[in-house]
Amino acid sequence: MLQLTAIESGYRDLVVLHGVDLEVRAGEIVALIGANGAGKTTLAKTIAGLLPAKRGQIRLAGTAVEHLPPWVRIRLGMAHAPEGRQIVAGLTVADNLRLGAYVLRRQRGETWMRERVAAVCELFAPLRERLDDAAGNLSGGQQQMLSIARALMIEPKLLVLDEPSLGLAPTLVAEIFRLIDRLRAAGIAILLSEQNAQMTLAIADRAYVIEMGRIVLQGSGRELLGRVDIAERYLGVGGSAAAARQGAAGERHSRLVRGIADILEVD
Repeated sequence: MLQLTAIESGYRDLVVLHGVDLEVRAGEIVALIGANGAGKTTLAKTIAGLLPAKRGQIRLAGTAVEHLPPWVRIRLGMAHAPEGRQIVAGLTVADNLRLGAYVLRRQRGETWMRERVAAVCELFAPLRERLDDAAGNLSGGQQQMLSIARALMIEPKLLVLDEPSLGLAPTLVAEIFRLIDRLRAAGIAILLSEQNAQMTLAIADRAYVIEMGRIVLQGSGRELLGRVDIAERYLGVGGSAAAARQGAAGERHSRLVRGIADILEVD
């Protein structure tokens, strides 16, 4: 669904991404993990068209999109829920949702727009009760729901989620991850950029580790979750503790996934 080849990008003369190769297939969650400043948000913005690719190619369902503006990428089925939510606080919840499908309003019509608002509110029940309220009056968790719901308005083929759990209470984080798992089951390709590496790797089909704008590791979520160096850097496990667990990585992973599955209420 999404293929990145040798992508370079950044801000003006500053190159942040250096030759990034990445793939997201239909119906899978691909995790992008890395420390602050590693290039995760720059990559998400480049995929969405908010930053130009200086070099390389971005293909969506086989179509080269690296030179296309964001609104064309949206029409092709690419949706982006940005870091920091970026809702329009002064508009109502309903109007924020409609903005998510604004570029399709003439093509699809008002009836379709109303149906999409109703459909995304089925996924986010708290929003259904507050459609006429100003978005700025929502709680932090509800604003994050609104950001993701706005991205889902176009019925995307690819959903790029940038730090969806940032600043949320643990119970809300679990709710967001349950939703992400349901979206994968619906066949949506998901690129999940997250600092919550433990939970992200536990539900990801595959994962990439980015450092200083370069992909330095890749593999299945299970493989990376069981690696000592990943545990040390991103999972909060010290070197000696991680080393002690290396021989039992499979058992460790199973326990962790079972615990997270209980939290998320998924299989």
